[in-house]
Amino acid sequence: MGENNHNHNHKEQKLSFYDKSNKPFSSSSSSSQCSFTAIIVLLIFLSYLLYSFSFISFINPYSPSLIPNSLLVPVIRLGSGQAPEEKTDIKHIVFGIAASSDLWKHRREYVKTWWKPNGEMNGAVWLDKPVNDSVSSSSLPEIKISSDTSSFKYRYRNGHRSAIRITRIVSETVRMLNGTESERNVRWVVMGDDDTVFFTENLVRVLRKYDHKQFYYIGAPSESHLQNLHQFSYGMAYGGGGFAISYPLAKVLEKMQDRCIERYSDLYGSDDRIHACVAELGVPLTREVGFHQFDVYGNLMGLLSVHPQAPIVSIHHLDVADPIFPNTNRVKALKRLMNAAKLDSASLVQQSICYDTTRQWTISVSWGYTVQITRTYMPARMMEMPTRTFNDWHKRHDYTNVAFNTRPITYTDCQRPRVFYNSFVVKSSSSDTTISEYLRYKEWYPTCDWGIPDPSDINRIFVYKKVNPDRWNKARRRDCCRLMPTTKKGTMVINVTACANDEIVAYSDK
Repeated sequence: MGENNHNHNHKEQKLSFYDKSNKPFSSSSSSSQCSFTAIIVLLIFLSYLLYSFSFISFINPYSPSLIPNSLLVPVIRLGSGQAPEEKTDIKHIVFGIAASSDLWKHRREYVKTWWKPNGEMNGAVWLDKPVNDSVSSSSLPEIKISSDTSSFKYRYRNGHRSAIRITRIVSETVRMLNGTESERNVRWVVMGDDDTVFFTENLVRVLRKYDHKQFYYIGAPSESHLQNLHQFSYGMAYGGGGFAISYPLAKVLEKMQDRCIERYSDLYGSDDRIHACVAELGVPLTREVGFHQFDVYGNLMGLLSVHPQAPIVSIHHLDVADPIFPNTNRVKALKRLMNAAKLDSASLVQQSICYDTTRQWTISVSWGYTVQITRTYMPARMMEMPTRTFNDWHKRHDYTNVAFNTRPITYTDCQRPRVFYNSFVVKSSSSDTTISEYLRYKEWYPTCDWGIPDPSDINRIFVYKKVNPDRWNKARRRDCCRLMPTTKKGTMVINVTACANDEIVAYSDK
């Protein structure tokens, strides 16, 4: 009887169930619900599968895409038939050189030290009026005559109206190129003066870092703090040091520059007019410390021998500074520096520091330019500071008027450095190693009672160094120099190479 009751109850359970709300529904209703739910789940699964397949087809170039062509984003892939864009090279740069007819015969010699003839470089020298120039046109840039600017206002007291002519060189260069076959290759317009010397391989290295299709205004302020602070601006690229303007920006500047110039008739120079117009376009200065205005007088050795860790791009004001090598004229001195630049432009005037612990000497190598030997230990942070071999732009020996740290040439008579200037550089025929010779500059040195050997006993230094054209594609770091054994009296041999990962440039007497 209990069993019958159990079976009866079991049958009732089959007939009805209860949901959470205690409302009965039949088993047939449950089956229909389950079938409907299964169909919904199946449809969702199929939709997801189709979506996943479409997405995979979209990202896979070898699978047919189910997405309409109008929704596809073009992607450049290797093998797609579209070659990657060529790296910026010298052929992509057009130079606009500001010059004066009165000074051109003299200053053209500066231009010849760096200009590559026979169509290897593009650009023009812009003069105020024609000159009788017998020099072959193939050895210098094409000469152009600037347009008349007498209609423009110029209100700067005791200034020079030529500033208006020079500031329009960018625009006139764009007009010269407009619609020509040469314009297709142009990526940058580079401005400089006729007494500006460019190290063109380093210029290319710098410009390669930037997208030439964007608006760029690249250069550097002056070394003179007062020039930047009062008459001009830290946000301005100085024209003597040179500056680069991307061609899209140059095209836009050309359209508005004449109207812009009229708004700034009270400014002094051409470069601050360029700066004012570029500022109206909202483009800031991109600083590159290798552009050198050199608003200084005297000996540039203190600046060039501790060049910043960046490629040297230009030097300016060669007429007011001493020749960069002694006992020669300015042009011959530049040619000597260019000989080193031809073999390893990326390393030109880059500093290395090492120590001769047996003789208690500190040695600083500025490759291709100088080697200096100083008695006693001088820490690296001190050796990185330029020595005050020059006067400021106001012809004063005022170290507070430069926009960087400096140090005295010597703290005591015994620490006066012995300077060795580069005499030649050659490249080994069997390897990528350069061999450069540096000869001691014979000048008066005070006596010293320290008991430390006199560096004047050294007359000649040979520096061995591997060519390193890719150094600026890596994190910046000074090279290291190491003394090499030699038995030749009066001679020192130095090897300059990349520092080891954990190498420390510090004096040790152990």
